[in-house]
Amino acid sequence: MTRRAVVTGASTGIGAAAVRLLREHGWDVVAVARRQERLAALAAETGCDFVVADLTVAEDVDRLAAEVAAGGPLTTLVNNAGGARGLATVEAGSVEDWRWMFEANVIATKRVTSALLPLLRDGAEATGSADIVTVTSIAGHIAYEGGSGYNAAKFAEHALVAVLRLELAGEPIRVIEVAPGLVKTEEFSLNRFGGDQARADAVYADVPEPLTAEDIAESIVGAVELPAHVNLDLITIKPVAQAAPSKLVKGKIAVKR
Repeated sequence: MTRRAVVTGASTGIGAAAVRLLREHGWDVVAVARRQERLAALAAETGCDFVVADLTVAEDVDRLAAEVAAGGPLTTLVNNAGGARGLATVEAGSVEDWRWMFEANVIATKRVTSALLPLLRDGAEATGSADIVTVTSIAGHIAYEGGSGYNAAKFAEHALVAVLRLELAGEPIRVIEVAPGLVKTEEFSLNRFGGDQARADAVYADVPEPLTAEDIAESIVGAVELPAHVNLDLITIKPVAQAAPSKLVKGKIAVKR
């Protein structure tokens, strides 16, 4: 049977790229995000199905689960929705920004995983295996100045994934974490800086070949299309220009002698 995936945060960036690549590989895909017009455009482009939902709202997640269940077995969940707000210190950071980051990155991932896990078990029985892929960040593994709330949220999401893998041990459900470094997308830094385009552009200025959303989509699809007994627990993916969150090369990359 055709494999079927749900991809959250699918209206832009990594989520949209993952939807496109999964469709190219012949998957049935349900794209999930808040913005109906973007999802409708993605559906017209790729032939995916879509559900408009705010994953920080419990009733929306319940409705998502019901609509996905009505479409048949589910074999893969890609938890991609999330984001960052600000670069403030722990002392000065906005509690509201922190609350939003925990809701969007941690609580939403928990809600969607809990709601769709019964459907993934159905899919695993039908096909022999299922997958839960969660897109976190290297910010969930290495703290950096300016990270504060985003570090805290992504460290929590990383822990959620690690515990889930232990809890599902013995079931034919792979738990995969994809932790990207610097990815140049349309909206991530723009949202982080409250719509300040110049500040967002400066993040990537003079960085030789930052990652693209398509690079991360390749890692997601590659992981879920491996033989069912092979689990990539953690994929850490950074551009060559980035050695660590706080070590980013600007300008030309060249051999040093």
